[in-house]
Amino acid sequence: MPSLDMNRNEMLAGLAKTLSPRRSRSKFLIWYLTIRLTMFIKRLFDVAVSCMMLFLLIPVFAITALCIVLESRGPVFYSQTRVGTDGRHFRFFKFRSMVVGAHNIKDELLKHNESEDGVLFKMKKDPRVTRVGRFIRKFSIDELPQLFNVLIGDMSLVGPRPATPDEVAQYTLEQRKRLHAVPGITCIWQVSGRSEIPFEKQVQLDIEYIRSTSLMSDLIILLKTIPAVLSGKGAY
Repeated sequence: MPSLDMNRNEMLAGLAKTLSPRRSRSKFLIWYLTIRLTMFIKRLFDVAVSCMMLFLLIPVFAITALCIVLESRGPVFYSQTRVGTDGRHFRFFKFRSMVVGAHNIKDELLKHNESEDGVLFKMKKDPRVTRVGRFIRKFSIDELPQLFNVLIGDMSLVGPRPATPDEVAQYTLEQRKRLHAVPGITCIWQVSGRSEIPFEKQVQLDIEYIRSTSLMSDLIILLKTIPAVLSGKGAY
């Protein structure tokens, strides 16, 4: 006949087996709700700030549009397909900073690519860029229309910069990890040197951001973006 101690041990073991899955489910539920709440607050913050900025920047939008029209014929805005969260494509908006048909000339300039990694195309004295384009690029004014992308939900204020499908096609599996987050207007490497930072380092910083993202880190990056933009360092 089994002893009382044995019966008690068996009962405790059975109870432990019963409670463990429940605790695991509880922990998962808490984790899931925390993540969802953080994403909701981040989205709410994105919408509020982008709406405010679009209203305050109406004069800047108007002056920039006028300058673009006066210098060269063509549309004021430029849209392009970019790769967003988990590989989803979306239309990406910018002020036009190049001559019309610039994409068709790109193949002729590939031999002058100054990006060491080969994935990105960077050229400090790109002949396709207009005079107005150089100015608005230096101070990131050309990126302001992406506030509309933030309102739509394709982008966030802070997150990895969205790449083109051609660039993503050259990504390694490690580099594709940067697609796990909502792309942003600004990011860590944008406030740390912009185009002067090699592509591999950009990817590393993006992945670090995804792993440790928080509302506080977003606020810090946004605050650092202001002096980075005003200095114009690393922008071309």
